[in-house]
Amino acid sequence: MMQENDAGASPRVTCVVVNWNGWQDTVECLHSLRHQDYDALDVIVVDNGSTNDSCRRIREAHPWVTVIEEERNLGFPSGCNVGTRLALQRGAEYVWLLNNDTIAPADTLKKLVRRASANPRAGVIGGVLYYMHDPAQVQAWGGGRINLWTGFVSHFVQPTDFGGNAYLTGACMLLPRKVCEDVGIFYEGFFMYCDDSDLCIRLRRAGYELSIAEDTAILHKEGASSPKRSPLIDRFATTSGMRLLKRHAPVPAISITIFLLLRMANRVRRFEWKNLSAVWQGIEVYLKEGRLKFTDQI
Repeated sequence: MMQENDAGASPRVTCVVVNWNGWQDTVECLHSLRHQDYDALDVIVVDNGSTNDSCRRIREAHPWVTVIEEERNLGFPSGCNVGTRLALQRGAEYVWLLNNDTIAPADTLKKLVRRASANPRAGVIGGVLYYMHDPAQVQAWGGGRINLWTGFVSHFVQPTDFGGNAYLTGACMLLPRKVCEDVGIFYEGFFMYCDDSDLCIRLRRAGYELSIAEDTAILHKEGASSPKRSPLIDRFATTSGMRLLKRHAPVPAISITIFLLLRMANRVRRFEWKNLSAVWQGIEVYLKEGRLKFTDQI
């Protein structure tokens, strides 16, 4: 698999996988990457300050992978950007962002690259995600749609037109090198959530299209159980949602107000008092970091 790229050979792709204390999932994901039917693939794992022995476990299981150890948890978007920058420095023609809790069948990358080659205007190519615990059920047909008035997101579960405010999920994204150089990469103001929506909005505004390899079938462990949304997730999602709307909503002040009112009303209706407190914490983080400058460039 790790052959050098020659003239006429497959475009060189680097897959970036971010890990945080989840070495078991990451090792399984890397196993599926090791068996990709593609002759020009490199893999970079960015460890986001894991507090267990993730790096040792990953290196022992997959010594062929480059592992970058960060001292602290940078968040998913910044972790992806660390790997993306290194991939581009090493000459990657495509960067494949893949969640560590996925399993990619052997023909996945080949199909993604084939789709990219067929559509030069594609700024990003996504895949079809299925639930790991129920492989017959679609989790996301490439991505979904973001409502820039309310900040609410919905997943597509069947073939859909990727027009309007559609986005491709960051769980599986193939990015051409030229797009990263022209438009940039993930905005690092998001710790988690909304990074993929933000990037897709920027790509579309730059004249690129969103494309999907409809014949892919990536297994994703998300949703294996259905616990209530944790307060921690609510906190991050609130801050990220506000930042996304500030960057892209037609009238940010109105959209942010609607977003927060609906979010808080929903938590009250469900008697989720810890989650309601987390929403307030997310607002506080947004206000506290309002003057900080973040990058979305290489």
